[in-house]
Amino acid sequence: MRIAIAYDCLFPWSKGGGERLYRRFAEEWAAAGHEVTYLTRQQWDGEPPTLDGITIKVLSTDRELYDANGARTLGPALKYGKGLFAHLVRHRRAYDAVFVSALPSTNLLAVRAALVGTKVAVGTDWLEVWRPDQWRQYSGPVVGRVASTLQWVAARLSPLSTCHSQLTARRLHAGGLRARALVSPGLIDPVGEVEPVLEAATPPNAVYVGRHIPDKRVESLPAAIAHARTLVPDLTATIFGDGPSRAAVLAEIDRLGLRDVISTPGFVGQEELDAGIRDAACLVNPSAREGYGLVVVESAAAGTPTVLVDGDDNAAVELVEDGVNGRLAASTAPEQLGGTIAEVVSAGDPLRKTTHEWYARVSRTNTVQATARQILARLVEAAR
Repeated sequence: MRIAIAYDCLFPWSKGGGERLYRRFAEEWAAAGHEVTYLTRQQWDGEPPTLDGITIKVLSTDRELYDANGARTLGPALKYGKGLFAHLVRHRRAYDAVFVSALPSTNLLAVRAALVGTKVAVGTDWLEVWRPDQWRQYSGPVVGRVASTLQWVAARLSPLSTCHSQLTARRLHAGGLRARALVSPGLIDPVGEVEPVLEAATPPNAVYVGRHIPDKRVESLPAAIAHARTLVPDLTATIFGDGPSRAAVLAEIDRLGLRDVISTPGFVGQEELDAGIRDAACLVNPSAREGYGLVVVESAAAGTPTVLVDGDDNAAVELVEDGVNGRLAASTAPEQLGGTIAEVVSAGDPLRKTTHEWYARVSRTNTVQATARQILARLVEAAR
């Protein structure tokens, strides 16, 4: 088949779970003998990169997608949607199937409008589905209300939908989806997995990995680490990543006098990041909102347990078996989050062993390859 993947970000020029996921789908489908075209935005200088078996086509050129607070802006989304519509109108017979990310929903609306009257199969992938109040909080009362409405319309226009958590599936079905969504078996990628470390390093170090934006609540970590140190006095921490909330994180570290305890190296190379996760006593992610939580399984591959914060918008909690591969904190309050960090760190080697056993068990079936095969089968069936 001739398959187009439509998403305005491409890994590794854009970093994130969705970017990595769609890149891997493209690679898997190309390896299976299909003709794959990745329709994206220019994120590099010069000519598009060359990927084995994958054709890269640039539909828009905005370099920045986010505002100063880390929120996606409307302009680049509309420009990419316009480019996607124009490309598909010009190439209505060039593809047998189009697999489009519904983040943002304007992508799907552009695809459906451009392909009306054709027999091209359209698959819609939902990384997340938000409540109306989330949209208003994220984008403001006017744009947020429009975005929420477009999300509902997109759900109604999605005959073939895929998602990656039960949370997203429930919200899709409650929000107007007509056909049952395919919930992926998982997104574990054995390619490049790190060697597990089943003995806890000393002194213990807690690690955060990700962007510093409001939803991630990274600024709650210094106080949590300070409380955890009352129970585990030699505990240290490393906060990887960067973003608009970094100033607040550094201010909290200074306020609590933890400059010698918490390091903040920013974004680092993959080798250094892998080593940081592998040697950590635990991974800590206080995020309020996650569509899947790839870092949980990547951490488990190294034998490193995870601490998450339970919440209605956090699909990553579906990946944590309490006391097996990590623990869930009730909130980001220092006593709650810090106490849970101390519990996981104190559990030591036995918890690292069960964490890696959990990974070994789920990695036999819950793979990105299995997900890619299931989605491909749906696209082939729809194209026929």
